[in-house]
Amino acid sequence: MLALTEGQTSDHIGAKLLYPAMPDADMLIGDKGYDSDEFRTALKAKGIKSCIPPRSGRNNPATYSKALYKKRNLVERMFAKLKDWRRIATRYDRCAHTYFSAICIAATMLFWINQ
Repeated sequence: MLALTEGQTSDHIGAKLLYPAMPDADMLIGDKGYDSDEFRTALKAKGIKSCIPPRSGRNNPATYSKALYKKRNLVERMFAKLKDWRRIATRYDRCAHTYFSAICIAATMLFWINQ
């Protein structure tokens, strides 16, 4: 699932937009930007386990699997490959729908090349 938000939108706000339409999944691996009690509760209500490290200033830090969190590098590498596409890295397109289309085309090409 892909969603495009404004550049200054935090991960937590972007997650609020996504979790009503989130598909059935067993686990969500996210970074510290997704660490909130509200998001964890919403995931738990859908039956999705979370692997999100707690922010450093949390009073009651949640537990997470460090071994499972290391698999998140696959997602980070995918974003790095997308940024190899000049059009996406520099955001030539002014319209959000055109930019999102370019991301979808690049993601499709990367998937096809790696098959």
